Amino acid sequence: QVQLVESGGGLVQTGGSLRLSCTASGRTFSGLAMGWFRQAPGLEREFVTAISWSGDVAPYADSVKGRLTISRDNAKDAVYLQLNNLKPEDTAVYYCAADQDLRTVVRGAGTYWGQGTQVTVSS
Repeated sequence: QVQLVESGGGLVQTGGSLRLSCTASGRTFSGLAMGWFRQAPGLEREFVTAISWSGDVAPYADSVKGRLTISRDNAKDAVYLQLNNLKPEDTAVYYCAADQDLRTVVRGAGTYWGQGTQVTVSS
């Protein structure tokens, strides 16, 4: 089992920045692909981005391209999501997901999920 814990969410004004973290514990983090999803109130969960163990990044969702950046630190069992130039439509709960296969993460079928961290962008 892998436990994922997200942190770093909060309230920020339009144009602001946040850095989300997802830390893994439990079984080894080694080899896991990681991804970020988000879900706004009343909407379905949306894929944001994902990264393989070796650092290959899946294409970003069009809605966040150029503003959000994923990275990981395997020594710290962590993956990060840098959110820049935030907009009110970025308001959502952001979830971290993990699986051995990057494509599985991208499809939203990852084996492991965190509880989410709330990001609220005020206009």
